[in-house]
Amino acid sequence: MCQRKYALELLSESGLSGGKPALTPLEFNHKLTSIEFDKLFNKEDLSDDRLLEDRSGYQRLVGRLFYLTMTRPDIAFMVRVLSQFMYAPKQSHLGAAMRVIKYIKNNPGLGLFLPSTGSQKLVAFCDSDWGACVETRKSVTGYAVKFGDALISWKSKKQGTVSRSSAEAEFRRG
Repeated sequence: MCQRKYALELLSESGLSGGKPALTPLEFNHKLTSIEFDKLFNKEDLSDDRLLEDRSGYQRLVGRLFYLTMTRPDIAFMVRVLSQFMYAPKQSHLGAAMRVIKYIKNNPGLGLFLPSTGSQKLVAFCDSDWGACVETRKSVTGYAVKFGDALISWKSKKQGTVSRSSAEAEFRRG
């Protein structure tokens, strides 16, 4: 299952079909923050990272990316992060969303593979990080479930409470 045509339309509409593809959906150690967080904690000049004047374009773009996550678990985490800033997106958020589109350009036909033969073994993977959200210091938990070679379920979610250690973050992930 893939959404190749939809991904190519998204690339065309965003004007990035002629651009260079990205190898990852997010730059390494890149943290996105809200304008309120920046005002409180960042001492540096933030004039180049202003709020978008028209947030509807950003909201539409993230909504289209959400639709694509149904067959693209590789972008699900990043789209979840981008969706946290729908109410007040900044230039950096739009730049990160455009990077996701450049990543999609790298392989627009990527999707879920559901083989008709093979193992009928159910396998689940789960992991948590510790305090990954810069603003709330909450941990993020993720899981993936495979039936044989087919990925059948996945999710990433910010935990409801702040963990004081990595062991506590792992314990709370359930």
